[in-house]
Amino acid sequence: MTKVHFVGIGGSGLSAIARLLKESGYEVAGSDRALSPFAEDLQKIGILIFIGHHADHIQGADWVVRSSAIADDNVEVIAAQSLNIPVYKRADFLGKLMEEKMGIAIAGTHGKTTTTAMLAWTLHALQRDPSFIVGSVMNNLKVNAHFGQGNTFVIEADEYDRMFLGLKPHIAVITNLEHDHPDCYPTFDDMYSAFQSFVNLLPVDGTLIVNAEDKNSLNLLSHARRKGINVISFNVKSDMTINSPNWMQAGGLKPNELGGFSFNLITNAGGTTEKVNVALQVPGEHNVRNALAVLCVIGTLGISLQEAAEALSQFTGTGRRFEVKGEARGIIVVDDYAHHPTEIKATLAAARARYPQKRIWAVWQPHTYSRTQTLFQEFSRAFGDADQVIVTEVYASREPKQDFSSAEIVSSMPHSSARYIETLEETTSYLINNLRAGDVVLVLSAGDADKVSADVFAKLVI
Repeated sequence: MTKVHFVGIGGSGLSAIARLLKESGYEVAGSDRALSPFAEDLQKIGILIFIGHHADHIQGADWVVRSSAIADDNVEVIAAQSLNIPVYKRADFLGKLMEEKMGIAIAGTHGKTTTTAMLAWTLHALQRDPSFIVGSVMNNLKVNAHFGQGNTFVIEADEYDRMFLGLKPHIAVITNLEHDHPDCYPTFDDMYSAFQSFVNLLPVDGTLIVNAEDKNSLNLLSHARRKGINVISFNVKSDMTINSPNWMQAGGLKPNELGGFSFNLITNAGGTTEKVNVALQVPGEHNVRNALAVLCVIGTLGISLQEAAEALSQFTGTGRRFEVKGEARGIIVVDDYAHHPTEIKATLAAARARYPQKRIWAVWQPHTYSRTQTLFQEFSRAFGDADQVIVTEVYASREPKQDFSSAEIVSSMPHSSARYIETLEETTSYLINNLRAGDVVLVLSAGDADKVSADVFAKLVI
């Protein structure tokens, strides 16, 4: 039996691959500096987890897979290289997993986690038993990965560190495209070039699906068309010109009793015009677009759109994507991963649509100095749908501490009720002292500020 050791197994990316390999018959072990919730879940299915890094941990391994966060001088990486054990990054390894199945890769600056989860759930609900890797735990299935017996492999195509260029997709989705990860892509042109290379991975009989409302995605559609690749576009704006011969469109959007939007789907992608009614539980117009991307894939696979729409109505989201932690004392606490201005605006718009009469608190923890400074002006104007705004100090993540404070953004905000509170503990204390029945607390963080939502809710239920 092949043994694979993962260095940095506790992250969302590597934990998903580890689970998938375990389910497909590999012997799996891994190490990390701390026991994360992802790693705890892996222990429950029999995967050996080492806390801390040591050369002895790789003994008997046939392959080693390392996280992008693991440095070249990691003791386990060095030990593997000295023993001539192949050491892979995710980008090198994921393509191997997709070779024998129809790869469906979901890429884009925003929405790829939810779209990937939506598609994986829909195929699962329709008895297609897909293999999948999602960047968060799916609420419906309680996992972030699965090795299925079906012929599809659905994967979230992460652009950071150009990971997605190691994939082997037959169908690719671009949800949208704008500048992000300036530590990896100093300019938007750098990022666009990487997405062009991603599209180039498609075979001539492959399919590219893009958001027609996003001009940068449309440019990629034109690029794919010149290469002879089949293209499908989707959009919500009914008055726009359709930019591809195959298209899917949502109309008649209205809030529903499930907490999301209902809409009418119309498409010509099957050769004839077809209409389907769709009702979502997950909130926000951005999730209508995510659902359209999923339905484009479903149509490409030749599966019933009506059955897929029924499955989508059962989709309840993923961890930290508008994840309602609970309600206590009339106060609703929500976690969200939004860490880009566009994501923040979309999430707050979703909150306003779901809770139109409530006072909305946005608690934002900026993620990385490079992103916060590059998109400074966009962040300062992203909180219009919040009634109260709290900004904590920057979560440095992979970057060293810098002489910059998020208090500078707060001072430039036009919002009349925005305040800077440096620490998470102080933020929790302020919220507990100022929240009242009828409020919604929305914590926006790709770092560790989910501690705020957990602590606030714990104190509210006492």
